[in-house]
Amino acid sequence: MVLSATNEDVSLHAVEDTAAVVLPDPLTVEGVPFRRSNAGKFSGGLAAASHSDMFKHPDLNHKPLSKRWDHRLSAESKSRQATQLKELAKYLSKPGMLSLGGGLPSSEYFPFEEIDVKVPALDVGNHEEITMQIGKHDVREGKSAYDLSIALNYGQGSGSAQMIRWVVEHTEIVHNPPYRDWGCTLTPGSTCATEHLYRMFLEKGDYVISEEFTFATAVETSGPLGCRFIGVRMDDEGMIPSALDELLTTWDPISRGARKPFLVYTVPSGQNPSGATMGLERRKEFYKIAQKHDLIILEDEPYYFLQMQPYVGSDHPSPPAPKTHKEFLDSLVPSLLSMDVDGRIVRLDSFSKVLSPGSRTGWITASAQLIERFTRHNEVSVQHPSGISQIILHRLLDETWGHGGYLDWLIHLRMSYTERRNVLMKACEEHLPKEIASWTPPAAGMFHWIKLEAEKHPMFGKKSVKEIEDEILETAVQEGVLVVPGSYFKSEARKPLEARELYVRANFASAEFEQMTEATRRLGVALRKSFGLKE
Repeated sequence: MVLSATNEDVSLHAVEDTAAVVLPDPLTVEGVPFRRSNAGKFSGGLAAASHSDMFKHPDLNHKPLSKRWDHRLSAESKSRQATQLKELAKYLSKPGMLSLGGGLPSSEYFPFEEIDVKVPALDVGNHEEITMQIGKHDVREGKSAYDLSIALNYGQGSGSAQMIRWVVEHTEIVHNPPYRDWGCTLTPGSTCATEHLYRMFLEKGDYVISEEFTFATAVETSGPLGCRFIGVRMDDEGMIPSALDELLTTWDPISRGARKPFLVYTVPSGQNPSGATMGLERRKEFYKIAQKHDLIILEDEPYYFLQMQPYVGSDHPSPPAPKTHKEFLDSLVPSLLSMDVDGRIVRLDSFSKVLSPGSRTGWITASAQLIERFTRHNEVSVQHPSGISQIILHRLLDETWGHGGYLDWLIHLRMSYTERRNVLMKACEEHLPKEIASWTPPAAGMFHWIKLEAEKHPMFGKKSVKEIEDEILETAVQEGVLVVPGSYFKSEARKPLEARELYVRANFASAEFEQMTEATRRLGVALRKSFGLKE
């Protein structure tokens, strides 16, 4: 039995008939100022040491601790030690400390005094712009919590304290991980983070599990490390949990030439290339299989906030935009992180698809143990994302828009991508030959995955499916349209394409509406030519 009484600050949950405990509500956008005011003076000076617990709810004792993952860490990761010079930063927070110890150059010799950046106003729908002014000494002058004298100098492997505070709050607002000792650390984008994580968990010869079609760079990153991918059957909702279970239950290390795999790479929302999005029940089932086989899951989610309005057909208007932040957040499929009671999810977030790929800034969320290991790797490699990127993002997300303004921006993107998706769906319905082409309208992301009936090609049986795919690409190029062949995303590239695996991927994120429609018409012409169909 669960009895709940909620107000702005607490929830009352009955634990048994005679006892009750008061639990804090998940952090909300409105609760951030109150949280910060109660936290005391913010310390984010030069190369300031910080960690996620500084910015989370102070009492999470009602949540369990994560599992330990010593048995999953690679020998390389276990061998990493704290960087001694970075460790000294913890003493800089002591009042009155004068430092002659670090290797930091003086900001007085940085030839950057001020950066002005124009951005959309909080009300993104009115297309007005405001200018963010970022100065060298804004902290000293009481104008900001972050300035160029800090951002342009060396920092910690976790990223700046200012951005760590923001991403921790954002993660708590959106996902509220259900275990106690989670944390965040910044990354120079998810591709770099993926390479770090492979090295944290994998030994040479290991397999990584993914969908049978997956992000090509994730596969290519593993090769030089001596690792391989193995694909799991998928459907319109992505990886099929029963197929994953069968793969692992029947795994034979001798015939496979490798130990049973435990690392899964997946893009649950708007999967690249298929556009598939796992529903809530699929995610729950997937997580149970992960528990059964003690898996670590890399939840790569660059498209999470590009979940669109439901597709209701090209002749009907899409449902109206969410009216409140809560309505928007409630409309999102809950993340795997939000149901992770064990700390087995490593979530990769990125600003690349919602703000700017060139910012090269993202973050991971994982158990404190894994965050510590990841940070040790950062310290002796990338160190942290660009300071210029960090301070521009902080000034925008924290001091200009705030958490609420960022959610407003994401709602704006949701509706914009919905319109783009709908334009492409209409073009496909009008121009593609349905006797050989089929698709499921994507619910998230940037990609449209079009299945082609290989058996209906005039050369089927005489040519391989890969040769048919090559011929389709060549015909499309001759007609002046470029789409990506599905085989480019096959997780096990050495395996021959099967008849059921003939696909092309189209991107609806960047082309003008008229260009999308014309490109789809040209694709239709190319497909008819290739398959010998009449106009």
